Formats: sequence, C-alpha cells, structure tokens
Amino acid sequence: MTDEDPLTSTLRPATDAIITVRVIKSFEYRTERNLVLRDIDLKHTTAGQLLELVKKDISTQGAYRPLRNVLYDTLKLYTKAHGTKSQNLIINLDDDDTLMLLDLDKSLSDYGVENETELSCFNRELYEKYKAHPVEKW
Repeated sequence: MTDEDPLTSTLRPATDAIITVRVIKSFEYRTERNLVLRDIDLKHTTAGQLLELVKKDISTQGAYRPLRNVLYDTLKLYTKAHGTKSQNLIINLDDDDTLMLLDLDKSLSDYGVENETELSCFNRELYEKYKAHPVEKW
C-alpha cells in the first residue's frame, strides 16, 4: 500500500498535453488533415521540436502521403480549448504577430499553448498569397 492519497494524485497539474495540429496543404481548396499528438510536454518542448515532430509524422505515416509535396515551415495557434474559433474554416487569419510561433526556440507554454490547443502547420509563402486574396475554390 502506498502513502499517496489517490485524490491528490489525480489533482496534480499535468505537464503532458494533447495537441491537434491542422496540417494544411491548400488554403484555397481547404485541404487539410488533423494530426493528434499525445503526451507533449508543454514546458520543455520548443516550437521547433514540435515542427520537426510534425514533419517526421507527415513523412512516415501513410495517411499523410498526399500532403508530402508541401514544405511545412510555420506553426500558428488556431484555437484553445473552449475558446472561440475563426470564421475561416481552414486557418485563423487574425493576429499573425501574436499567434504565429516564429521563435522556434521558445517553449510551447511560452506561446500560451495548453492542453487541447489546435495549431495550424503550413507553408508561409502559400499562406501569405492566400491572405492577400482569400478566395476559396471548389
């Protein structure tokens, strides 16, 4: 028998989180696939490490084969758990300065990433073109 109280052990703050990354191939055609990452340590995982993990999963998992011909180089917050979502179904076009994870050496918790946060992973050049002329095609 352990001395640990089962009530207090379940109330400890969790350092591991579940994050959903929206891997976006095309903004115009709204081509994206969600990648669910479990057991992410928000305090010690940097944005750069997360980006490399996403790239590795895209290159090794068969479900992401159609998305492999895009150079993914940017992460951006889409929404946090119980937060409001953007009107745009593919990506949040607002507040690039505060929502983009541009400093790849900062930890995810420094960017405000929490458990059940949704991030977008995409090519920055394609994003800038879409943002200049946000037209959706079918």
